[in-house]
Amino acid sequence: MDAAQTIRDCIADVTALRLHRTGDPALGAAVGCVKSLQARRFRGTYADLMASPTFGPAARFFLEELYSDTDYTDRDLQFGRIAGTLQTMFPQPVVATAVALAVLHAQTEELDQDMGRAWRVHEADTAHDAARYTAAWRTVGQRHARQQQLERVLAMGTDLARLTRTPGLRMMLRMMRGPANAAGMGALQKFLEAGFDTFGQLARQRGGVEQFLAAIEQRERALMDQLFDADPVTCGTQLANTLGQAR
Repeated sequence: MDAAQTIRDCIADVTALRLHRTGDPALGAAVGCVKSLQARRFRGTYADLMASPTFGPAARFFLEELYSDTDYTDRDLQFGRIAGTLQTMFPQPVVATAVALAVLHAQTEELDQDMGRAWRVHEADTAHDAARYTAAWRTVGQRHARQQQLERVLAMGTDLARLTRTPGLRMMLRMMRGPANAAGMGALQKFLEAGFDTFGQLARQRGGVEQFLAAIEQRERALMDQLFDADPVTCGTQLANTLGQAR
């Protein structure tokens, strides 16, 4: 399957999930609660990185583009519409990164929707949101999908850092800003430029990208192990503490 078709299929999957939530407002609200809690959890888990002059921009980029509760409907519609043009306007490494973003986005939306359903199931039998989230997580399960999701997040960071080492690519992106906006690719252009600049800055610090991604991997894997395997009361308490650290 070519890049354009993969992107179209992923966006179609995301659109179908959103339409289902439109027809089920209670599910839509539950998914919104899950997404909001996950964004708060990320801010709490990485409060130290967010406050760091070195790692703060990369942490905020991950939050805004990968862990956010932002509504990406407009970006997705645009992304799916220009999938074919993408391959003719951008170099292959950029296209591969766009495909990876679409695949990750579709998987995340599916997991979040499953979490929304489980969130509703556990409405009456948990003491607080952190305990409810823990119970929902265990109801959904899918450890392999969670591990795959994390691997895709880490690969996204690695790909963006690799793009910064492509000679002339930053200048090419800047020159393409006007044509990309005219072609309806403004959202993708914004993502690429923000990612390029963020990871380009981090790559100038010796070992900066590696340290940042290692912190993401270590903390996310520890969280997954906790959510899957730890005593649920202890897990809920620790997650509540993390949410309390969010800023």
